[in-house]
Amino acid sequence: MLSHLSSQTTITPLPNSRPSPPSLRHLRLRLTRPHVAASLSISSEMSSASSPLHAEQFEKKEGKTLLEFVGSGEAHVDDDLAVLLAHVQTACKRIAALVASPFNNEIGKSGGGRKGSSSGSGRDAQKPLDIISNEIILASLKSSGKVAVMASEEDEFPVWISDNSPFVVVTDPLDGSRNIDASIPTGTIFGVYRRLEEIDHLPTEEKAQLNSLQSGTRLVTAAYVLYSSATIFCASFGPGKGTHAFTLDQSIGEFVLTHPDVKVPPRGQIYSVNDARYFDWPEGLRQYIDTVRQGKGQTGKKYSARYICSLVADLHRTLLYGGIAMNPRDHLRLVYEANPLSFLVEEAGGRGSDGKHRILAIQPVKLHQMLPLFLGSKEDMLELESYGNIQQKVNPGYEV
Repeated sequence: MLSHLSSQTTITPLPNSRPSPPSLRHLRLRLTRPHVAASLSISSEMSSASSPLHAEQFEKKEGKTLLEFVGSGEAHVDDDLAVLLAHVQTACKRIAALVASPFNNEIGKSGGGRKGSSSGSGRDAQKPLDIISNEIILASLKSSGKVAVMASEEDEFPVWISDNSPFVVVTDPLDGSRNIDASIPTGTIFGVYRRLEEIDHLPTEEKAQLNSLQSGTRLVTAAYVLYSSATIFCASFGPGKGTHAFTLDQSIGEFVLTHPDVKVPPRGQIYSVNDARYFDWPEGLRQYIDTVRQGKGQTGKKYSARYICSLVADLHRTLLYGGIAMNPRDHLRLVYEANPLSFLVEEAGGRGSDGKHRILAIQPVKLHQMLPLFLGSKEDMLELESYGNIQQKVNPGYEV
């Protein structure tokens, strides 16, 4: 059954055994691992949005692990970033195991962490798993030795880690955590910037804040990890380098490339929004939704609604099938949600907007700055924006 694997194959322990992230040298050595794509049911996981690959292309690209992909030079990342990504993916494996654990509900009941308290972002009450996920990511960034500062949804202020490390990481450690008890998909979002060396002379708090408030156009890497029926690490390793998705193969404990060079279709037939808020929407947004679901839009096709209320999950479906995922009110965080996700969408050929402006062109002024967010197929996005008034300003307060 395993005859196609040579004795050189490295079998990595499963996430709950907490494997140590490999050094870059170890990462390079592991490139001798034989190709095992034939043993993976990859073809059934490929979306219709992905370009068909010939056999020789399949052999070259699919089946590589995330560490092989970044370590081989194919992702065109430098050594420092490769080491950082190795630590981040290990942290996400730990979070995936925690989210899937039959005991995560007990964590909430036990009161571990500051149950019910608000995070510094001022949005949702923190759950114990938010805090634990935040601590897992912070520990992984510290151990990498490559991160100067981390800014998180779960912390009021950025955390300064090291004076001389090259990167800044912004993150939402566990997006959609309110859905955990119902086993609805959740995710981790993060973006990576270069440290601004020109402000090294400033006081620690000030340079931590300014490093965290860089424009999305300066991102060097962005990713989300979807925790669902599969655990998927979807990343772009820099401008012009595309968006690639890796699925966690539990049999070897590695993220394996399953969706190389993801391209969001220019059009879809799905919109994702909480339309229970319909009567609080502005006229332009109501008109757009009424038009496309009746099949009277530019495509002449009737659109359907699909809404999970988990940002990473709704975006992942949108990347594969096309359409638009949106929250029209000031609810999403520019720094660690909108910017990384917009970067990924643009690298996949789509568009990210606040309804008026390109997300990546907006200069953050506050760490937890909120705004509307519209992500998806470029032609669908342009049609939506043509309706003008699509940002929801009425916000009476919602309990769910």
